[in-house]
Amino acid sequence: MTLVPLDIPAGFYRNGTDLEQTGRWRDGSLVRWRDNSLRPVKGWQTRKASFASNTLRGMHSWEANDGTAYIAGGSYNELKLMTGGGTLTSITPSALNDVSARRVPELERGVVLTGYGYGDYGETEYGTARPDDGNFDEATTWSIDNFGEDLVACSSSDGRIWYWDKSANPSTASVLTNAPTKNLGLIVTEERFVFALGAGDDPRKVQWCDREANTVWTPATTNEAGDILLQTSGQIMQGIRTRGQTLIITDVDAHAMRYLGPPYVYSNQRVGTACGAISRKAAADVDAGVFWMGQRGFHHFDGNGVRELPCDVHDHVFDNFNRSQQSQVWAWANTEYNEIWWFYCSAGSTNIDKYVAFDYQENHWVIGDLGRSSGVGRGVFKFALLAGNNKTLYEHEVGHAYDSQSVFAETGPISLGNGENIMNVMQLIPDEATQGQVQVKFKTRFYPNGSEQEHGPYAPANPTGVRFSGRQMRMRVEGVANTDWRVGNMRVDTLPAGKR
Repeated sequence: MTLVPLDIPAGFYRNGTDLEQTGRWRDGSLVRWRDNSLRPVKGWQTRKASFASNTLRGMHSWEANDGTAYIAGGSYNELKLMTGGGTLTSITPSALNDVSARRVPELERGVVLTGYGYGDYGETEYGTARPDDGNFDEATTWSIDNFGEDLVACSSSDGRIWYWDKSANPSTASVLTNAPTKNLGLIVTEERFVFALGAGDDPRKVQWCDREANTVWTPATTNEAGDILLQTSGQIMQGIRTRGQTLIITDVDAHAMRYLGPPYVYSNQRVGTACGAISRKAAADVDAGVFWMGQRGFHHFDGNGVRELPCDVHDHVFDNFNRSQQSQVWAWANTEYNEIWWFYCSAGSTNIDKYVAFDYQENHWVIGDLGRSSGVGRGVFKFALLAGNNKTLYEHEVGHAYDSQSVFAETGPISLGNGENIMNVMQLIPDEATQGQVQVKFKTRFYPNGSEQEHGPYAPANPTGVRFSGRQMRMRVEGVANTDWRVGNMRVDTLPAGKR
């Protein structure tokens, strides 16, 4: 018998054809690798049921001067605030629903535009509105930040900057005095300026208040208020703080703004082209820089320039993606595990149901199924807090409960022998931290495009009798419920067909 090690590199590979995925992990969900050891992502538990009435599309957490932890979240028509103790308050201003003041319509999900002139001639029957697959109204998202211990927030539909003063503890947020309206979003810089993005209905304009004075927006020789009009063909999508600067990402390029002091206050430099963000929540910042999802790839700003990230699961993500719902895409920095996660809608869904994540320390990709619409990383709160499509707020990376979702990893095809001869697989030699915490299945084929036969599941023993044959096989590892398992290098014993 020949002992064959299943030495499979960490991360998923899901590009090209089936045979191009040979010897790699191909499919899975809720798993990750550390030092080439396969293990489950930790699970979740409910923190607050019914956090909002509608799907959350933007959250932020911070700590007040008295030590009170807060988390704020916005849906298309509401703004909610919760303390670390669980007290939930709606601070939705009544003026938020003033139709005359809105920049664009409020929408819980993206809406594809239809009507005369959309789509191709003859695509549908006469009199039937045709969808325009390249044009849609965005889902409403929120950019939320803290100015000291106070809250500032901007809805992409409403466009006004809302302010909640912690010391005054008002029942609702109010419009920030003198701030521009019809903005696309906001960010508070490291130097404590509030940046209004797409200010005053100009999609390329960045306008800021005086330093430490968020109600002073008119430039004067006695203050540092000002504005810059970005030289770009696109519109501003997101602003994000990163080390020593503020990155402004449009839908076509990226610009770094650095504080100079009076009289110019801020400089602006284009740091990347053809690297636009796919949504207004697509970027996340960590010590390694800013990572974001673009229209057909992923990008990284390291503090100097932008580069496109090679992606081992590019085809899997972008070939099964609902373009009309790209405004729902959002990024989560899971810094405890050196990961950036992006949540998105698959082709057949109008709700977020998939994620793709990049391990920026070990440089590999993972994929999976999970419906989360917004969230914040660990820091102010003990655990990361993510909102489900059911409006419940969950604590993540805690325990090993997954609401009955599958936790598994499956390989691409693995050639048996030289890939030409039929081989018998007789035994599995497992490699687990604690034996019995996973079960293993095998799928075999005699030809690359032939039908598959499934064998198992097997509860690994030392060794495990399996007995099946084929020219190639796949291996599937599934975790046993509520266990923190580890899998290393599995091995199989093989014989040429006809031998025992």
